[in-house]
Amino acid sequence: MNWLDIDKEHVWHPYNSLPSRSTLLPVKSTDKTTIFLETGEELIDGMSSWWSAIHGYNNPRLNEALKSQVEIMPHIMFGGLAHEKAAVLSKLLVDITGLHSVFLCDSGSVSVEVSLKTAIQYQEAKGLKKYKFLACEHAYHGDTLAAMSVCDPNNSMHSIYGSYLPKHIFTKAPALGFDSDCSEAIEALELNFEKHHEELAGFIIEPIVQGAGGMRIYNPIYLKKARELCDKYDVLFIADEIATGFGHTGKMFACEWADIKPDILTLGKGLTGGYMTMAAMITSKNVSQTISNSDLGILMHGPTFMANPLACAVAIESINLLLETSWQERVLKIEKIFQEELKDAKNIKIVKDIRNIGAIGVIELKDESHAQEIQDYCVKNGVWIRPFGKLIYSIVAYTIEENDLRKVVQVMIEAIKTIKSK
Repeated sequence: MNWLDIDKEHVWHPYNSLPSRSTLLPVKSTDKTTIFLETGEELIDGMSSWWSAIHGYNNPRLNEALKSQVEIMPHIMFGGLAHEKAAVLSKLLVDITGLHSVFLCDSGSVSVEVSLKTAIQYQEAKGLKKYKFLACEHAYHGDTLAAMSVCDPNNSMHSIYGSYLPKHIFTKAPALGFDSDCSEAIEALELNFEKHHEELAGFIIEPIVQGAGGMRIYNPIYLKKARELCDKYDVLFIADEIATGFGHTGKMFACEWADIKPDILTLGKGLTGGYMTMAAMITSKNVSQTISNSDLGILMHGPTFMANPLACAVAIESINLLLETSWQERVLKIEKIFQEELKDAKNIKIVKDIRNIGAIGVIELKDESHAQEIQDYCVKNGVWIRPFGKLIYSIVAYTIEENDLRKVVQVMIEAIKTIKSK
């Protein structure tokens, strides 16, 4: 039995059945922004491995960081012990975020879990019984239980779990568009804060781009108002930048579009450049001091692989690589190419909307019945994308060549036109 037969028989893939209902492509290797299949085909990666491989694959500096660290210390428990790479990474994160206290964990969903627990502990430390969270409609914050509870209960993939998840409060999402009028959403937000602030531990949001809940780009003014309301009512502002962090929107962190700082920030995906599973929760000094000076005095969470030295080493190198290169110019160029190429999709009958920001390009269809067909067409024509429902989108590595990026978008559009012509 070859390895692909074993996979088909025994391996559950994300959001899939067993055996898989969809075709699984056997990957042999990756390099730069190309995926090489066992069958000989080559695909331009239009997904950057679910938005994480921001420098592309097999970057020499990131490879060397791993090789060097594995000879020194591949792993060590973080309970009662410390190591240099965790300290260096934490200081880097403090410097680039302007926050103070770093909790290094395993995945984006876990960092959201920790952020919610931290917000509750913070309120408890102040003698307040505030256990609910305010989130936006169309929100997506992860796949673990607490993270699912702050995902939109009606318009997300997690709606089937609604009967036993904690019940939180959801407010109207801001209208689509970076320059859109978000006054209705702000009015709803103000009403929810006024009505529920005495029970709210925190307000959690994906800044500027709501990801898996619709790839919804919105006006930064909404974030400014949310920050003001959190300050007014002593509710912690939690920015979930797992998807948007490390440059995807054209700023290092999407909160910068609104010139605000959260009380708690969650990071993941691009943190290690797509090399290792790792995430972080970073808080203000006020949050960490309030918890540390309380009767309990400790943050109640501790993953086995917290602050894994290999992940820390490659994260340090990935962040330094960003800081030392013209990543922002590259992302702005990607944004411009997306703008140019996506125009061709605007007048296709089955297309509802096109939008883009930074390294993110989105085509929204009027119905969601064509995703697999579009993906199959793209693969046959040398492009890897992963449509989701009505969303045909691409989020690319900052190192992608211009011709490859143009091909990604052109093939996406060709796939949609092929459906239209049937």
